[in-house]
Amino acid sequence: MDHWDEIRTAYHVARAGTVSGAADALGIHHATAIRHIDALETRLGVKLFQRHARGYTPTEAGADLARIARTTDEQFSQLGGRLKGQGERVTGDLVVTALTSFSPLLAPVLTKFQIKHPEVNIKLLTGSRLFKLAYGEAHVALRAGHAPEDLDNVVQPLLKMSLGLYAAPSYLERYGMPTADNLSEHRFVGLDYIASRAPFRKWLTDQIPTESIRFQVADDRAMEAAITAGAGIGFAMRGALQGAVEVMEPKPEWVSSVWLVTHVDLHRSAKVQAILSDLKEAAQRWAETEPGMSLP
Repeated sequence: MDHWDEIRTAYHVARAGTVSGAADALGIHHATAIRHIDALETRLGVKLFQRHARGYTPTEAGADLARIARTTDEQFSQLGGRLKGQGERVTGDLVVTALTSFSPLLAPVLTKFQIKHPEVNIKLLTGSRLFKLAYGEAHVALRAGHAPEDLDNVVQPLLKMSLGLYAAPSYLERYGMPTADNLSEHRFVGLDYIASRAPFRKWLTDQIPTESIRFQVADDRAMEAAITAGAGIGFAMRGALQGAVEVMEPKPEWVSSVWLVTHVDLHRSAKVQAILSDLKEAAQRWAETEPGMSLP
């Protein structure tokens, strides 16, 4: 609202009957209050107060302005209370984004969270896209790979995932077991987006010719499906891909960190702190029960 500070000052002058009383109520200097009244009268082209030795008495125009300003001031106060309450309560939308393979792990955690906090609406967004926390696209992100470097984000380690290189028995029947000497002769499954943060991407780039990556996918679940179908050799979490054969000893650079990422402006809100606590507790269980997962 244009010139709200001046209107609010006029309302408090009318309410207190003196400039000093209004200044004390608003926490501003006496001279600032006088300047606000003078500027508002000049802008509106009407006298709002009659000045006298005992203080300020509103004119008819001043009384009209004070009535409207009172309603607006009360509405702003109520809005402030509601917004503060939202920050202290666990309610409204909660958007969590993660790799597709985390869906079976996250869905039970988020369901229990919603049972505890029934006023929360859950959105679980999975896939390779990096949702922009600064634009409010998500409250919490689980991201794999190198630690995110955006200075506006709060980044916390959650898990480590050990990845292995796998092939289906049907693939090995057709092409044989790969060795360090014949990797370039084999067919690989890879990710189709350059911005991938996957730790194995650099190894693939350094070790495997581009033309050997014959099957490309958009996310980790699709990669697991392609490997299982025999499309080629690809990466999956160690021990998680039933029926596939691990074709090489794992390398240190294939270990992927998983990070909890929140935006600094929302990190301390009750809702975000509540879900972060539940996710960290869940990570303890995952590290004990899920193949290839460990605590950082």
